[in-house]
Amino acid sequence: MQHKQQTFNIVVIGQVKRENGRVYLSIDAAYRPGLKQLEHFGYVQVLWWFNHAQDERARQVLESRPPYGEGTPMTGVFASRWPERPNPIALTTAKVLRVDHAEGTVELADMDAFDDTPIIDLKPYLPICDRVKAAKVPEWIAHWPEWMPENGMGLAEGEQRKEMRRN
Repeated sequence: MQHKQQTFNIVVIGQVKRENGRVYLSIDAAYRPGLKQLEHFGYVQVLWWFNHAQDERARQVLESRPPYGEGTPMTGVFASRWPERPNPIALTTAKVLRVDHAEGTVELADMDAFDDTPIIDLKPYLPICDRVKAAKVPEWIAHWPEWMPENGMGLAEGEQRKEMRRN
């Protein structure tokens, strides 16, 4: 079945900021009213645009060998969190440390996005909607922890060094 190509307008609502070892979401002034009551949640889901993987070549990738450890098989991008994909949209669940409504910032414990990464949406983490009782994962990723580390999932150390060299 062939589907008609459609284009959607995605609005950037802010950027990831990394300063002095801290991670913030800097929300543009027009979208700051959307932060109301976010401080009452322990975690937020951040939808962001993986702008380091948005060129035409990266958007044609449909199979990859994700970096989940040795023995990871080739997978389709929809069976991985690999950044190169038709739409480089990423999702991170992060611990909320502080929300500053006046400044439009959300301080996070950590997240796996680079400085100046575009943010396209925020959603509160709700256990009833965002977890399942008997999740099934393939054998080649079963070595990952069952629960998110208390301080979240940040950039891999090598990725941080690579990004620092790039800037």
